[in-house]
Amino acid sequence: MEKHNFSIEFFPPKTPEGAEKLRATRIKLSELQPKYFSVTFGAGGTTQQGTLDTVREILAAGEQAAPHLSCVGGSRASIRAVLADFKAAGVSRIVALRGDLPSGYGASGEFRYANELVEFIRAETGDHFHIEVAAYPEVHPQARSPQDDLQAFARKVQAGADAAITQYFYNADAYFQFVEQTQKMGINVPIVAGIMPITNYTQLMRFSDMCGAEIPRWVRLKLASFGDDSASIKAFGLDVVTGLCERLLEGGAPGLHFYSMNQAAPTTALWQRLVK
Repeated sequence: MEKHNFSIEFFPPKTPEGAEKLRATRIKLSELQPKYFSVTFGAGGTTQQGTLDTVREILAAGEQAAPHLSCVGGSRASIRAVLADFKAAGVSRIVALRGDLPSGYGASGEFRYANELVEFIRAETGDHFHIEVAAYPEVHPQARSPQDDLQAFARKVQAGADAAITQYFYNADAYFQFVEQTQKMGINVPIVAGIMPITNYTQLMRFSDMCGAEIPRWVRLKLASFGDDSASIKAFGLDVVTGLCERLLEGGAPGLHFYSMNQAAPTTALWQRLVK
């Protein structure tokens, strides 16, 4: 386990109660000693202050923090200001994303793609930030073709990305093939596998429909068969995702990035299985 990089993702809380719950979650998950915690950033900067506040609190607790930064809907001036805030807060790692326009936004701003954001961060701040970008083993839902998606990923790396985190998936072969294809293109940055614990069938279906992650038919049917039996859903989900993580690590994945959904128990249960 020591040679792999493990990280855990949060989203910024919207209420004081949410902030308190996240604090308790972070304290619990910090016992696992992840390399860093990442904090999502709403498109168009919609959670900008919440992201920064959460990151500051993580850093103040002596942990590493990586804010996400999405550029769609943003201007060069607004992104420059965010980068200055991050630097002032002591941030040294960023997850750079395109993001999706929130409803009500008419224009996409001055950045169209994540590679433009990576290029801008490098031009503005040099090597100050370790930059992670997104990767899509099962192809980005808006990509015209798998080849186009690979080219988009290559542009992000060429623009200066240090590493990548994948969208979550449940098919290890999709990940291994994606990594193999990038290596054939001469791309050798670490591609960390994004892991979504399975705890709620309805929620998982909704997320997966939105982001284009495929749930294998046998997993979907088995989850559906449990109905409202949440204990069985969690137990089966833990088995499925543990098996996925083991296969990924054995197959050479440089690390795992856990989408915690601001809960401590699912990631902790997975972790405990993997360190045995």
